[in-house]
Amino acid sequence: MARSSSGIVAGLTAAAIAVVGFLGYQASATAPAHPPKAAEQAPAPAENPVPAKVDPAKPLPVPADSGSGVRVVYSVGQKRVWLVGDAGQEPKSFAVVPSTVHPKAGSYSVSSRSGAVTGSDGVPIEHVVRFAGSDGVVVGFSARVDGATPEPDPNKKTGGIRMSRADGDAMWAFATISAKVVVVP
Repeated sequence: MARSSSGIVAGLTAAAIAVVGFLGYQASATAPAHPPKAAEQAPAPAENPVPAKVDPAKPLPVPADSGSGVRVVYSVGQKRVWLVGDAGQEPKSFAVVPSTVHPKAGSYSVSSRSGAVTGSDGVPIEHVVRFAGSDGVVVGFSARVDGATPEPDPNKKTGGIRMSRADGDAMWAFATISAKVVVVP
């Protein structure tokens, strides 16, 4: 019986080694051949409106003067948005490229949304979340379909506060009709 027990142990050991080898192969097959360095992962400056001094690993605090409760907070001066959910949830924050027309500081509500339209600058945009008007221009958040986030033409009155497509997806899911939007300086 000792021989049959050692045969079972040997068989189980061989099976375990085969499983570990297979899992190692699967992991190596899906891993990149040359993992990118941290500097190579950063988008080009025109596509990344985050100032260089901001550490993306440390979330920026929600402005103290932005009220309370579930809301979108837009800081014109910081060129940043926070999606503030229920208490206990970490707010999502991301950089944006402001429009040439800015809403006054205050509290607003999302008044309309469009899945895909052409922006006032003639560019196809998606996930448009409108919440204010200023100087006869409708102001809202959106993402360019091509993913670019260039500075707007300062000679044109535009109301599109632009963000990356991924951030636009998050805004679209968060800011439904009547959602609170707080604008701070």
